[in-house]
Amino acid sequence: MLTVTTVNVNGLRAAAKKGFVKWLALTSADVVCLQEVRAEPGQLAPAVREPEGWFTLHAPAAAKGRAGVSLYSRREPDQVRTGFGSEEFDGSGRYAEIDLPGVTVASLYLPSGEVGTERQEEKTRFMAEFLPYLQGLRERSAADGREVVVCGDWNIAHREADLRNWRGNRKNAGFLPEEREWLTRVLDSGEGAYVDVVRAMHPGVDGPYSWWSYRGRAFDNDTGWRIDLQVATAGLAARAVKAWVERAATHEERWSDHAPVTAVYDL
Repeated sequence: MLTVTTVNVNGLRAAAKKGFVKWLALTSADVVCLQEVRAEPGQLAPAVREPEGWFTLHAPAAAKGRAGVSLYSRREPDQVRTGFGSEEFDGSGRYAEIDLPGVTVASLYLPSGEVGTERQEEKTRFMAEFLPYLQGLRERSAADGREVVVCGDWNIAHREADLRNWRGNRKNAGFLPEEREWLTRVLDSGEGAYVDVVRAMHPGVDGPYSWWSYRGRAFDNDTGWRIDLQVATAGLAARAVKAWVERAATHEERWSDHAPVTAVYDL
């Protein structure tokens, strides 16, 4: 079995103080993918940067205090890579991947965007470059007899079932028609396309949501978004036996505004 967890930590140094370290000590995951780390490795305490029993890969952003992705693996990876061959984005701390026997696991932090601003233009450029990379990664992996799972904060709610207040967000970043269509191209591009593992395991239901605003009572009312995804090649997705959101019992027990999303694969 391979258990993979992904979570946007909303600042790893802050999350470590609120409960991430305890969670990591208790998790059954074999691989943990983090996003929005917002720290250089040297700024992390040793127990967070290189916790005992884990091999770590940190890909911070060149712009200090922004973005940043990491992967923790109980098994030493065969290879590690940061970035996806993009001149603009490889230094932005938004993508890294590791090779384990038979499977590549990646951590992705797709830009969040903001309508009418350069942030949305950045998101559009990122998506335009990243889609061909995803397609190429799938093809190369298939040729090598490998599977792929790209975990992370995709910052797009694909369907109406993926956010509670979809009617009020139709003109907002994260639920724009062009963003949703892009994700459709990732997931519905014909035979051998990638699969949204959590949705495949939870068809026909609202959620399960993975992000809730800190404002108001969004968490208590479960007014959330499902934007933290495990997107796997069809062969690996078919081997998923369980997938769930590790939602905190109470608002006070949260150590991020996102919840860990975990899937178990029978390899």
